[in-house]
Amino acid sequence: MSTADTVVTGSIDVTREDAIVTVTLSRPEKLNALTVDLWRDLGDAFLALSEDDSVRCVILRGAGEKSFSPGNDIGEFTTSRANKKQALVYGQTMRRTIEAISDCRHPVVAQIHGICVGGGMELASLADIRICGESSRFGVPIRNLGLVMSYSELGPLVRLVGPAVAASVLMEGTIFGADEALRLGVVTRVVPDAQVQAEAQATARRVAEGAPLVARWHKKFIRNLAQGKTLTAEDRDEGFDCFDTADFREGYQAFLEKRQPRFSGR
Repeated sequence: MSTADTVVTGSIDVTREDAIVTVTLSRPEKLNALTVDLWRDLGDAFLALSEDDSVRCVILRGAGEKSFSPGNDIGEFTTSRANKKQALVYGQTMRRTIEAISDCRHPVVAQIHGICVGGGMELASLADIRICGESSRFGVPIRNLGLVMSYSELGPLVRLVGPAVAASVLMEGTIFGADEALRLGVVTRVVPDAQVQAEAQATARRVAEGAPLVARWHKKFIRNLAQGKTLTAEDRDEGFDCFDTADFREGYQAFLEKRQPRFSGR
């Protein structure tokens, strides 16, 4: 993909401008409700982006400004999730995508307009930075459908907000606003609705201006700590690998010369 291209795959649009890639859930007629094909295409997109060293930040959003996503399309339940056997297959697709986004090496910014419920909130919780508008609404009211959130879906939410908040969100099934989402840690920041896109873009630019290897290392280290990984000596030593990079030399030289650094990702 060149520095200014759009690729449409099923219900996913992937747009690139320089080192920033925007992945859009594109089912505006259904408020970007998730289907098994959308889950699959989304996973494919993130797996490919993670391997692209020229990418420095990914923005994840829903099409339009009414909804990030209301969750899985209920219309598919009779055809794709009518029983446990079907649900297991669907769940494997979801798990692959959840892991692809979670394991993406590049920082991910969620640009949240409007509704962010159920599977939409699951996706948003996978982002490193989550920005929403003042009118955004959140929640996971799947208790009303007789559904359980699987381990793969629940893990990112628990790591994000903790077990007590996750239990409240799931067991009470309430829909809550942006201010409550900020208080609970569901989002990173709340801005006026009209400023969500501009703030997400500005955030992505700030991320992209930094040393890309450093952003990837920080994301990896934060994930390891959040998941409670037992750190080996090799893991701890990796925190000093940056000193052997060209970006480190460029960074301190630029500081001494009082200019903006030009990071190469090497």
